[in-house]
Amino acid sequence: MTATQPHEHPKAEPVSNAEKEPDNWTTGDERMTGAQASYLKTLCEEAGCPERYDTELTKADASKMIDELQETTGRGQ
Repeated sequence: MTATQPHEHPKAEPVSNAEKEPDNWTTGDERMTGAQASYLKTLCEEAGCPERYDTELTKADASKMIDELQETTGRGQ
């Protein structure tokens, strides 16, 4: 995918690659945010797998796990 230049009105006309894969995030290897941790804990509990919650996840890994668990719980719809 090629990156396009941001438009004059980026809120109304976002660039085509505004949503990146977590593996390509420049901060993806940092520890997950507090918001990710809280939501991930909730999703793990709702999915019936609280043991999957790991406080040491990176931002990228937490994002991927959130996507997966949203599918499982139906929250991603």
